[in-house]
Amino acid sequence: QVQLVESGGGLVQPGGSLRLSCACSGFTFSTYHMRWYRQAPGKERELVAIISSGGNIDYARSVKGRFTISRDNTKNTVYLQMNSLKPEDTAVYSCYAHLIMGYWGQGTPVTVSS
Repeated sequence: QVQLVESGGGLVQPGGSLRLSCACSGFTFSTYHMRWYRQAPGKERELVAIISSGGNIDYARSVKGRFTISRDNTKNTVYLQMNSLKPEDTAVYSCYAHLIMGYWGQGTPVTVSS
């Protein structure tokens, strides 16, 4: 049974930091490319960051220099370190695993507000 379970979201003040985790099971994590997406209320889902199975990384322009994606294949987990958070980063953040099939997590909410 495939599971992707995000954690680490919450309420943070502007300028603060959060670290999201996505713990995966039920598939061969190390072979899958991993992505973080976010969806703000009333907006389209946005791709935030990608890390390939080989460790290649890319970011959305809006988060480059502030967010860092990483993966630990020994723990079957992908992370998103978010620094210098802004109110416009407020969204539900979800992880996505894909190779031939694609799998979604349930999402974790992040609210950036004073």
